[in-house]
Amino acid sequence: MDEIDQTIVNLLRTDGRTSYAELARRVGLTAPSVQDRVTKLEKNGIITGYKAVVDSETIGLGITALIGIIPDNSADHLDICERLRAIPQIESCYFLAGVECYQLKVRVPKMGDLETLIHRVGAIPGVAQTRTTITLSTKWEDRPQPVPPEQAGP
Repeated sequence: MDEIDQTIVNLLRTDGRTSYAELARRVGLTAPSVQDRVTKLEKNGIITGYKAVVDSETIGLGITALIGIIPDNSADHLDICERLRAIPQIESCYFLAGVECYQLKVRVPKMGDLETLIHRVGAIPGVAQTRTTITLSTKWEDRPQPVPPEQAGP
């Protein structure tokens, strides 16, 4: 990935709807050249998708919480991950170093839904304990970081 690809990736991370014409103008290439580069970035797994970013509260998902999972000694981590992936309210799942092996970011409409979700997660075989933190507000999230030149992929 060269400097132009890095710029294209950074621009798309900020606004995934940027047109090929606008990208071309910003990097000094033609729109077809930029389209070829974006296609190559997608095929190489650097760009893995596009999404709409929505205000969760306005679509009825006003409660955001972080759930930490402490596994027991018999935990089958592949099974835990598969079961967590099947729960649609879990937006993100991170594997951690430390006592809590997983950190989940969840969104639900009501507090009762969070309680039900916590019980569902806690009932997964291999989960010894959960710790939940409820967010009061979100100041920002999913802020794209520029691709560092020395970290750029193929």
